[in-house]
Amino acid sequence: MKKFKLLIIVFIAGILLFKLIPGFGITPTLGMSNHEEEATVEPEDKPITTEPEMEEIIYPFTLSYTEIPGVLTFRGNNFRTAPAFGTVDLEQYTIEKIWNVKAEPKGLWGGGSGWTGQPALVKWSPEVRKIMNIKDKFKEDDNFVEVIIGSLNGKVYFIDLETGEQTREPIDTGSPIKGSVSVDSRGYPLLYVGQGIKENPDFGFRLYNLIDQKMLFLQDGEDEDAPRRWPNFDSSALFSRSEDALYVGGENGLFYKLKLNTTFIPEEKLLTINPEIQKFKYERVDNSTDPEQSTYGIENSPASWQNLIFFVDNGGLVKCIDTDLNEIWTVDNIDDTDATVTLDIENGEPVIYTACEVDKQGSQGITRILKIEGKTGKILWEKQYNAYSVGTSNGGALATNVVGKGHMDHMVIFTLSRTEIKDRGIMVALNKSTGEELWRWKMPTYAWSSPVDIYDSEGNGYIFQALRNGTVCILDGEKGEILGKTTVDSYIEASPSIYNDYVVIATRNGYIHGLKLK
Repeated sequence: MKKFKLLIIVFIAGILLFKLIPGFGITPTLGMSNHEEEATVEPEDKPITTEPEMEEIIYPFTLSYTEIPGVLTFRGNNFRTAPAFGTVDLEQYTIEKIWNVKAEPKGLWGGGSGWTGQPALVKWSPEVRKIMNIKDKFKEDDNFVEVIIGSLNGKVYFIDLETGEQTREPIDTGSPIKGSVSVDSRGYPLLYVGQGIKENPDFGFRLYNLIDQKMLFLQDGEDEDAPRRWPNFDSSALFSRSEDALYVGGENGLFYKLKLNTTFIPEEKLLTINPEIQKFKYERVDNSTDPEQSTYGIENSPASWQNLIFFVDNGGLVKCIDTDLNEIWTVDNIDDTDATVTLDIENGEPVIYTACEVDKQGSQGITRILKIEGKTGKILWEKQYNAYSVGTSNGGALATNVVGKGHMDHMVIFTLSRTEIKDRGIMVALNKSTGEELWRWKMPTYAWSSPVDIYDSEGNGYIFQALRNGTVCILDGEKGEILGKTTVDSYIEASPSIYNDYVVIATRNGYIHGLKLK
């Protein structure tokens, strides 16, 4: 009986505490919800008020870039740091040639692929796979991964990753493609293709319906709003799946945003777009009279974080704009920059890496590597190397850098052409925090092809690097030591992409190669 009276006293005391002490109560844990009706006693002399809940802001590039297995754009994601998908456990450190596809020469530029020339690798969902015009046997193959790659002969090829068999007829765009194609990050059968050298009318960037391979949209590169009469598109587009939008830079000096207004109904085999076009145009000093020498123009591919977009122009202006196309900041990095900006997150904040080439500086100059605060444009550190330009063959950073992960997460790795020695190149690993050089590989030649970082199941990192002379190498990512190499072809400018242990890379010699890492 005494215990019962004690419980009643404690219960009454608890009620008094709850009512009389401000703030004394229970707040549900974030993510919990209580669907039961609650009786709440409010003081009679105070009105009942409801505090508005703060809505979480979902920026265009807050979500992961894609949920589709593969490499859907140049360097795989909006940070431009995912040129490989999956993992590979290397044992022999060998590179086996398993197939090749002839991309026949055509016109002045021939066949195969040039810079940047990276293939997209896509494991389509079953519902998309079954409505596209691929061969029937691939429609029923749950392991099917499609290789999609543009060629200097103006065609886009479609290839089975495992066998090298062409999955459907190529698309002929009519003019050489130098850059890298992009697939809609939602996994919709929508393809971006930028044309690189004008040989025929109707030239610019194109969007294709991959259900039937018909062209849905063409943005003319000879845009009347452009500050430069140079209509090429080497930039690889980013798709924003939360906005139903596309972002890409042009060598005409404009940056484009397309609100796509996509309708996709798989069961009806229906895919349509109705683009609304916005353009970002900025002013800069440009004293050239020859469009080819203009400092306007964007050849690299945009990187993004949340609502911020990063790119660099042909005069070396590093720009940050927002997704409403407002300019946020600009940093001058001396010279033309074709290598794409890469992005990393440190303590929850974005940082970017960029490096210029030697072009406007003349036959000799510096390639300047910068680490920059993404929100402010503040330079955190810089590193310089002597580099050379020979005719139209520029030196410095033409390749896009690696941002290390796994056991390499403390380093960034740059491939620099015609650096230190005119006809050679170097690969350097730099400390992310300080810019200190951690290791250096002196190449037997130079490379424009971007290095690819791959990892095993334990987080050990390796670098796959293609050289100009057709040699491909596997390096220990932590030490910079060569573990294996082979000769694929005679001339490589294009960048590879990797899916688990499969590598796809094209050459200037007219072939697309499938390789396997062991």
